[in-house]
Amino acid sequence: MNLMKKRKCTNISIGLIFLFSGIEYAVILPTIWMYLQTLHAEPYFLGLGLSAFSLTGLLAGPLFGHWSDRTRKTKAVILFANLFEISGNFMYFMGTSKWLLLSSRLVAGIGTGAGASIFGYLTRATAPEDRSAVFAAVMACRQTGLLIGPAFNLFLRLCDFKLGPFQVNKYTSPGLFMCLMWLLLQVVVVLLYWDLPPRKDENGKDEENKPLVQSCDPETYSSINCNHTTTEGHESPTEVQIQSPFHSFSARKEYLREEVVVLLTAQFVTLFNQTALETMVTPLTQKYFGFSELENSVMYCLCGVEVIGGFFLVRWLSSRISDRIILAVGLFICNVSCVWCLVFLASPRGGPHWLLAEFIIGVFLQVLGLPFVAVSQVSLFSKLTAEKTQGFSQGLRRSVGGLATILGPLWAGGLTGSLYIMIGMMMALLILLTVMMALSFKYLVEPHVGNDQTGVPEDCG
Repeated sequence: MNLMKKRKCTNISIGLIFLFSGIEYAVILPTIWMYLQTLHAEPYFLGLGLSAFSLTGLLAGPLFGHWSDRTRKTKAVILFANLFEISGNFMYFMGTSKWLLLSSRLVAGIGTGAGASIFGYLTRATAPEDRSAVFAAVMACRQTGLLIGPAFNLFLRLCDFKLGPFQVNKYTSPGLFMCLMWLLLQVVVVLLYWDLPPRKDENGKDEENKPLVQSCDPETYSSINCNHTTTEGHESPTEVQIQSPFHSFSARKEYLREEVVVLLTAQFVTLFNQTALETMVTPLTQKYFGFSELENSVMYCLCGVEVIGGFFLVRWLSSRISDRIILAVGLFICNVSCVWCLVFLASPRGGPHWLLAEFIIGVFLQVLGLPFVAVSQVSLFSKLTAEKTQGFSQGLRRSVGGLATILGPLWAGGLTGSLYIMIGMMMALLILLTVMMALSFKYLVEPHVGNDQTGVPEDCG
């Protein structure tokens, strides 16, 4: 099999990984609240169950990313991580107690850590100018899973039989279904995934060995530049291969720069607000509209259609406007959405039809802003951090997001009856992020090396 076919098969495998992660989220989220109720769980268990999945993903991401940085063996990381997805979903299917269900989400969450390694691979395998489009396509795969996941719920909700000692019903069947899906993915990864070399530049040298310039500060540049072998270096290929990607690495100078802090804050705030609203939605629709798992599944399906359209719009825009402009547009939409929810949903007014319309507009705006912020911040983050340590860096970024997806459900789960406080915190975080982005706007650009090849960015003078 030639290199082009291997790359295509690998990309298909990556797309399926994100597709399945979206399906898992979509088949479990609409029913987990009612599943917990059948196990006599207290209301706060909803927030615990959703947060548990993110907690272990937060811890596993940097570890898996570091593993792939050192070995360049992403395939082994994926296969290992998928074992936790398989085990966790089978535990969810067993569902003998609320504690087992909580443990199942903890175990399955470890499997999400492979995403850091995958984003690291994609960074090394794509040119900076193509990265936004590639990341948008990958994220669209997950959103496609979110879209078609509710369709699986339409037949999973009809399950009512026994499998040995276990009862298969509309609450336990999503776990069994996803266990089988991740088993299938193991076979796909074994057969179709290849650990491919990084992209090459015009001279046939590895792009990741070129100096990465991230700011005009000489001290920062010196630290970053020493992480990479110069294009005219005298090291033998063997020496380059075995050299640790963390040689002369400074976490402080890599991650505590102003522009990187802004992007990590964007990751946290966006996912905190998103998961807080997702946690609020099912109790709210049950209380005001009497929605069951069927109506919730249809709602998530429609949101999936909107998000996929948003990702394709961002993919198209990425070749025409800069990442920081896309980020600014996304933040503007998110601010409008939060103000709308604060005004119309925190204190419901009007009849059922008006309330439903207000709810739909709030959800529509929130979902619309997500692709703009998600794609732009991950694309900029990959360009402003060193390529050799992308697995670890992406793991750190995803851990920040994991922390947000832990705190978001916990915050919202206990405040479904106090929406002014819940949404007010979301609004405060968005205002903070918007101010930070405005003050750091000039730094949120892809670094460029000057024509003299001295390593000084062109826009530094």
